[in-house]
Amino acid sequence: MSTLQDKIANCSARVAVIGLGYVGLPLAVGFAKAGFRVVGVEMDKRKVISLNTGRSYIKDVADADLAPHVQTGFLQVTT
Repeated sequence: MSTLQDKIANCSARVAVIGLGYVGLPLAVGFAKAGFRVVGVEMDKRKVISLNTGRSYIKDVADADLAPHVQTGFLQVTT
């Protein structure tokens, strides 16, 4: 069994980010860019739908930065 350190080193650790606001969404995208599989949890269903179609509602996170990670499944958003 791998240790957490090993899983972080080889990007096999799964990451969860609770709340995808001005802090959580950039954090989730950053982990996905680094190669981690990320599950984002957001209570607002409209935001979940927007993110799962690759559209950001935060100006600091461009659609072009978000969409590829959603399309590849490295970033999944749920309620």
